[in-house]
Amino acid sequence: MSERVVWWNGKIIPEREARVSIYDSALMFGDTVFEMLRSFNRKHFKLEEHINRLYNSAKYIRLEIPFTRSYLMNACEEISKLNEPNFNSDDEHRLMINVTRGLLSIYRGIDLEEKGPNVIIADFPLRWTVQGMGKLFDVGVNAITPNQRTIPARYLEPKVKNRSRLHYLMANIEVSLCSGENNWALLLDDDGFVCEGTGANFFIVERQGRLITPESRNILRGISRDYVRSLKSTVIRNIELYDVMTAQEAFFTGTPFCIMPCTSINGVKIGDGEVGPVTKELLKIWSRNVEVDIIGQIKKWDEDNLKDGASPYSFKK
Repeated sequence: MSERVVWWNGKIIPEREARVSIYDSALMFGDTVFEMLRSFNRKHFKLEEHINRLYNSAKYIRLEIPFTRSYLMNACEEISKLNEPNFNSDDEHRLMINVTRGLLSIYRGIDLEEKGPNVIIADFPLRWTVQGMGKLFDVGVNAITPNQRTIPARYLEPKVKNRSRLHYLMANIEVSLCSGENNWALLLDDDGFVCEGTGANFFIVERQGRLITPESRNILRGISRDYVRSLKSTVIRNIELYDVMTAQEAFFTGTPFCIMPCTSINGVKIGDGEVGPVTKELLKIWSRNVEVDIIGQIKKWDEDNLKDGASPYSFKK
């Protein structure tokens, strides 16, 4: 088995050699836009949508990507094929695309790196991200609203998928200090409305079976969120903690796990505290559409027990 490789500004290099300069704007300012994808049966899900959002994010921060969208889509396919020999037979791809602004001008005479943006596509097993989540599909997670609030769009536009995410990490660290298990952060905005998780969108189901998700103003407009909305009619409006506590069901959406049941908030049961029928049905439809048993696949990876520790959704001390 050979080592994994990375697509770096049009070149293929070993993963172990993929390094960004200490003088890159990414390190100085978190000045990076990015996307992360997953595959089903080794086919990338919503690749075009992810690429389009990447370019939209770059446009917003005035960062020009020096490749066309179609070229970058082909690069994603290329790096995945090259890495196929390094994957287990049941692995899925987890693409990570980072675009940095490059060297700050005052350091260009010091560093030997090329000037201009860096476009980097890494590809690693999806199981790294979701391993350990299998049991959560049966019991659900407990959403905790930390003191850390989301950053309103008037200060930092959350619809731009960027690497300036210290507030996510601080929320996860705070939640990790709470008692109990399976705790995931759910951020509120300055007005106390529910916004999103730390890398996941949020939905509730009212007693009438109506699906509701927070307004798009202070959240990332998730691609998994949009996909769920295409599966079931959804109301977009402000959600208060009262709405979550009196809902029948709730769940998070995110690229790696698709839909994660949320059965309580701040220790209070949502509905009867069980994974609800709407959540189950949406997971069933999604699995059928992509021809992968989403829950079964992740549970199988749990059994392999290859990796444990911090994840994008929880932080262990």
